[in-house]
Amino acid sequence: MGLWVVAILVALLCKEASLVHGDIGTAKSYNPPYTPTRCNGNRQDQFPPGNLFVSVSEGLWDNGAACGRRYRLRCLSGAKKPCKDGTVDVKVVDFCSVRPCPSTLLLSNDAFAAISHSPSMKINVEYIQ
Repeated sequence: MGLWVVAILVALLCKEASLVHGDIGTAKSYNPPYTPTRCNGNRQDQFPPGNLFVSVSEGLWDNGAACGRRYRLRCLSGAKKPCKDGTVDVKVVDFCSVRPCPSTLLLSNDAFAAISHSPSMKINVEYIQ
């Protein structure tokens, strides 16, 4: 019986430890116009289907090498419980044009709506490339 209790506790601890796999940052939504971007100017084909894209802050920009990168995001927390279950996959199309950038990631309205109930809130996210 004692071994079963230990096994169950170890399994639960491993499950909890595996909940966060990526980096932690903040996210906000941003409104159109979305062009021109620093990655591809006014080209409309730079935007992925469903308008699931993101503008990144200095820490992720990497002198433009971030263009085209894809991230999987998950809402972790925020004021008034804004998180939806699940994740969203986004493509980097721009560099945050506001100084200082208000969050690690600025998501298109559609991308933000996929993970949050509150369109105007800043949320805490997990992201992985």
